[in-house]
Amino acid sequence: MTRAAGTLVAALGLSLLASCDSLGPKNEATFAAPTSSANQESDALTRARLHTELAAAYFELGNMAVALEELKIALGADPTYAPAYNVAGLVYTELRDDRLAQENFQRALRLNPTDSDTNNNYGRFLCERRREDEAIKYFMAALKNPLYQTPDRSYVNAGLCARRKGDLAAAEDYFMKAVKLRPAQPQALYYLAEIAYSRRDFAQAKQYLGMLGQVAQPTAETLWLAIRVERRLGDRAAAASYGTQLARNFPNSKEAQALNSGREE
Repeated sequence: MTRAAGTLVAALGLSLLASCDSLGPKNEATFAAPTSSANQESDALTRARLHTELAAAYFELGNMAVALEELKIALGADPTYAPAYNVAGLVYTELRDDRLAQENFQRALRLNPTDSDTNNNYGRFLCERRREDEAIKYFMAALKNPLYQTPDRSYVNAGLCARRKGDLAAAEDYFMKAVKLRPAQPQALYYLAEIAYSRRDFAQAKQYLGMLGQVAQPTAETLWLAIRVERRLGDRAAAASYGTQLARNFPNSKEAQALNSGREE
C-alpha cells in the first residue's frame, strides 16, 4: 500500500483530530441531535456515511491524505458517526501514528460498543503491538454481535494472536471455530496444517493442505509446507512436484531459497 506525503498527512491528521474534538463535547453521551429538522438530521447522517465510505475507498487505494480529508468532512457533518472514527483508526494505523489510531478506535467504541468491525480492527491493532490478551478480548466482543457478517475473520485473528504468544492449543481452537463457520477459510486451514505439522501429525497436516488446495491458489508458504509434509510422509515424488511449482512460480521467495539450500525448516 502506498504512503501519502509525510508533511501533508501530518497536517491533515492534526486537523482531523482537532475537527473531531471541536465538533462535539468530549463525552459522547451528551451529544444532542440537531435542533433544526428531521430532514436536516437525515441529510447530515447521509453525508457522514457517504464521505466515510469514500474515505474507506481511498484508504484501500493507499491515499491516506485524501482519506483523512473525507473523514474530516464526514465528522463535520456528524461528529457522532462511529464508523468514521473506525476508518480513522485504520488510516492512522497505516500511518504508524499509534496514539491517534488508538484514540479513534476507542472513540468509535464509546459511540457504538457492539460494532463488530471496530472491535475486530482494534483487536488487530492491539495484537500487532504485542498486547495479545487485550486483543483477544476485542475479537471475542466482535463475535457477540449476532449480526456480524464475517465472524470467521475474528476467530482467525484471535487464532493468530494466540499463536503469536505461543498458545498453540488456543490458536488451534480458534482456527477450528473459523473453519466450522466457513469451511473454505484459507487462513484457518493453512495455520491448522502448520500446527499439525509442528506436533508431527503429518497426515493431518496433509489433509488440511488438501482442503486448502481446493479453495485457494498455492502460495510460496503453502507449497513449502506441503514439501516438508510430503518429505516427512516419505512421498518424494509429491515433494518434488511441489518443489517444481515453488521454484517455477515463486523463484525469488525465501521459501524457494530454503528449498535450494536444502533446508528442512
